[in-house]
Amino acid sequence: MADLTQVTDANFDSTVAGSSKPVVLDFWAPWCGPCRMMEPVLKEIAEEYDAVVVGKLNVDENPGVATKFDILSIPTLLVFVDGQVAKKLVGAMPKKRLLEELAPWIG
Repeated sequence: MADLTQVTDANFDSTVAGSSKPVVLDFWAPWCGPCRMMEPVLKEIAEEYDAVVVGKLNVDENPGVATKFDILSIPTLLVFVDGQVAKKLVGAMPKKRLLEELAPWIG
């Protein structure tokens, strides 16, 4: 049973860029209501799909990575494959839609 990986400015390179699996990274903040709505959905995906790593990056505590990838609104999900952004999803969405968007990486 996988949990959400906590990603920071300090561990981004090793956790995301160096991952052998695709990484779904959620850019969020504790004060963001839609971000909090996405957390249980992301936890379910992390538990149900071993093909991807699901991580969270708090934009307030880690502005470096958020700035590097031009995160202007949250929640934003970036899918990284081999350290490169393969897809960008902005805004909260139901699990069904998110799974449709992630289908190329989760099978």
